[in-house]
Amino acid sequence: MTAVFALLIYVALERAFELYLAQRNTKALLDAGGVEVGAGHYPAIVTIHTLWLLTLYLWALFGAATIDWIWAGVYIALQAGRFWVMASLGRYWTTRIITVPGAPLVRSGPYRVLKHPNYLVVALEIAVLPLAVGAWPVAILFSLLNGAVLWVRIRAENAALSAR
Repeated sequence: MTAVFALLIYVALERAFELYLAQRNTKALLDAGGVEVGAGHYPAIVTIHTLWLLTLYLWALFGAATIDWIWAGVYIALQAGRFWVMASLGRYWTTRIITVPGAPLVRSGPYRVLKHPNYLVVALEIAVLPLAVGAWPVAILFSLLNGAVLWVRIRAENAALSAR
């Protein structure tokens, strides 16, 4: 049980740091003339991700959660993808869709191969972390919810970036 909570605490701390970084980058992008697009679906993303982590915590607290080291290893390996995306986007990485008129599209790192590598990593994390703690129903439920919100988000982001 201790390993389960350690993994969940790591994820919560990582997400808290990412929110700090995203807010800092968002402010800088908006100050540079950036425009937010698709803000209407952003609360749904925050709600889904918050409930996902809270549900996993409750699963661990009240269920018979044990760590599956293979799935935990897959989740940890996914963090390399997450950090690669964040490093590739640099100051443009944020949890919101902010477009800066005239700024070039990032085409380095994983963006050379995929249009939306961050969403691929997030979708895999949403499924894999629950599997790492034996919560397959959580993996299914939140993968479906995340898929629905990503469908809306990717359409909004593609429309915003198409002008560039």
